Amino acid sequence: MVVTGPAELLATWETGLERRAAGRALLLHRAARPEATAEQLDAEPLGARVADLLVLRRALFGERMQVLLECAACGEVVEFDLDARGLGEHPRPTGEVLRVAEGGVAVEFRLPTAADLDAVAAAPVEQRGWRLLEHCTLAAERDGEPVEPARIPEQARRQMAELAEQADPAADLAVTVHCPHCGGSTPTVLDIADFLWAELDSWSRDVLLDVHLLASAYGWSEPWILALSPLRRRYYLELCADG
Repeated sequence: MVVTGPAELLATWETGLERRAAGRALLLHRAARPEATAEQLDAEPLGARVADLLVLRRALFGERMQVLLECAACGEVVEFDLDARGLGEHPRPTGEVLRVAEGGVAVEFRLPTAADLDAVAAAPVEQRGWRLLEHCTLAAERDGEPVEPARIPEQARRQMAELAEQADPAADLAVTVHCPHCGGSTPTVLDIADFLWAELDSWSRDVLLDVHLLASAYGWSEPWILALSPLRRRYYLELCADG
């Protein structure tokens, strides 16, 4: 069951303030799967994490997602809605071993995980894709002799990337936005972890403001205020404003 209690969510937000994107993504994944260990979450294929974060997002903020994107053609900022129910609707990826044979080289590899992303994060952006595949390579041979992952032929690497995409299509939430100003189309990939963190950050600051106002008006403690339903909290805030 996902973590949706306000006190727990505020604790997740507070911890994440001092972390970078990868650490925040892990915190959100823990909130989505509180029964799992950090090691289990690190070993999940990327599409599985995306699916878990979409479940958490729907539980916290509903189905509708409002996204801002700069049009690649005219530069205007476009606001568009996404239905969270229609994203990531693919079979949950597994940890099965994938195989490619090309150019005399046979390769066994697995799907990338969040831990793999962290491992290649320091590499130049243009190299991360190849580094990621190398990191996920389990074995590579040519005529029975081992082949270093860095020496896998480019065509074999391309096949690895294609097979990984087929096995885990939800790893990247690709969407295309049509600009109402110029009619142009802008393809983009939605980073659900970054998007959800921004929403959690905004929600947390709003809740803390509510706590401040109600504590100032009534002398209540933070746990007492957080235990109120959102509806009752809003009603008390309206009474404060009317007074």
